[in-house]
Amino acid sequence: MTVPAFAEAFGDRLPSANERAAANQLRQILAAQTATSTGQRLRVLDAENKSAEIALTPALSHLLMELLRHVGRGDAVTLVPVSQMLTTQQAADILNVSRPHLVSLLDRGQIQHDLVGRHRRIKAEHLFDYKRTRDAQRAKSLADLAELDAEHL
Repeated sequence: MTVPAFAEAFGDRLPSANERAAANQLRQILAAQTATSTGQRLRVLDAENKSAEIALTPALSHLLMELLRHVGRGDAVTLVPVSQMLTTQQAADILNVSRPHLVSLLDRGQIQHDLVGRHRRIKAEHLFDYKRTRDAQRAKSLADLAELDAEHL
């Protein structure tokens, strides 16, 4: 089955059934190749059947497969460069919290930010550092609760 690739962004919408199928197919191809080799070469054909080849490092291959996994599940996906400056609303959306709650985190110094005029801007790298720390603390708390619950059984 050949599925055409489109250069249309779908970060603000859900992928179509054809896009999900293409993502799953490409992910399976990459996964099969990753299991059998240390490096991969990806060859693509353009509209005139001219081929171009590129080497995929293991890290790049893993990132691409992770992206394809989300698209294949039907998730809307947005890539955020770690150097990008985010608005408070964008940062709140990434953390899945309200904007006022995010502002209180900024005011308490829990997330590093800069003021641009009167507006707060958060570097994506700092936001993701906070998110990793928060998620690790939540996982530890959940494990502690599960251990306490197991003691009472």
